[in-house]
Amino acid sequence: MWRPSIGTLFAILVGVAATLGQNTGYQQDPNWRAPDPAAARPNPLADKPEAAAGGRKLFHRNCVECHGEDGSGLAKKHAADLQLPVVQGQTDGTLFWKITNGNTGRGMPSFSKLPELQRWQLVLYLRTLKATAAPEARPSPN
Repeated sequence: MWRPSIGTLFAILVGVAATLGQNTGYQQDPNWRAPDPAAARPNPLADKPEAAAGGRKLFHRNCVECHGEDGSGLAKKHAADLQLPVVQGQTDGTLFWKITNGNTGRGMPSFSKLPELQRWQLVLYLRTLKATAAPEARPSPN
C-alpha cells in the first residue's frame, strides 16, 4: 500500500491552499475601459526594467492584500488575477489608467495619490507576474 511522505503531504496541502486563495473565476468588468488616449500612453520607464524592483515594493505595500503575493487575486476579495492573459494583454497605458482611477464598483481603489512614476513602476512589475499553474490547467477567462 502506498503511503505518502510528509513532504508529499505538505506539497499537496500547499498546492490546495494556494488554489483555494486564487481568484480563478475572475471576470473582467467589460465597462472598465481606459479612454483611447490613456490606453495609448507609453510607459516612460519601459527602457528601465530595473525600475520593476521599485514596483515590486509598491505592489507588496499596496496591492498584496487583495491581489495576493503572486498577483493571482484573492477570491474572498473578488480581486483580479493579474496573471491572466486578459490582464497581461492590456496596454501599459490601460494598466496605468486603471491603477490611477480604480474601479470602486468592483472594490479597486484609486492610487492617484501615488506619484506618477511609482504608478508606472507598478505597471512594470505587473508585467513580471507569471501564472503559477500550467496554462491548460487554468480556467478560460471567458
